[in-house]
Amino acid sequence: MDLNKVMLIGRLTRDPESRTTPQGVSVANFGLATGRVWKDDQGTTQERTEFHNIVAWRRLAEICTQYLRKGRQVYIEGHLQTRSWDGQDGKKNYRTEVVADNMIMLGSRAENEGRAPAATPAAEPVRATAPAVQAAAPETIADEEIRIEDIPF
Repeated sequence: MDLNKVMLIGRLTRDPESRTTPQGVSVANFGLATGRVWKDDQGTTQERTEFHNIVAWRRLAEICTQYLRKGRQVYIEGHLQTRSWDGQDGKKNYRTEVVADNMIMLGSRAENEGRAPAATPAAEPVRATAPAVQAAAPETIADEEIRIEDIPF
């Protein structure tokens, strides 16, 4: 059995770049930075940032292009894919990308629009999956009755 699954939480390093293939399929590319903090053997705090190339297709690409901006925190779920091509200098080039299957926008709207967060949290996340799209709006379950048909398991 094989498994190729990637789950990342990070911030966009650039706005998504969108284009359409000759067959009319939407594709978006953007960068994602993820940070890691740990203590070394001497007890010194170390930090390292990894940069990932993200590719989204079809409806997910359109949503990423419309809603994501540089600095926005997102959760990306997908799989790794490595492409190769021959450069103009005759050298073989490789690029490993995360092909996004699912994207969830994280953080409050205020944080992502560059404002200070409000006293009450602006509940997100908004979820988008490929090919179907889901948008989760904040709901309160205070007086709502839970029906057995609503339980997903």
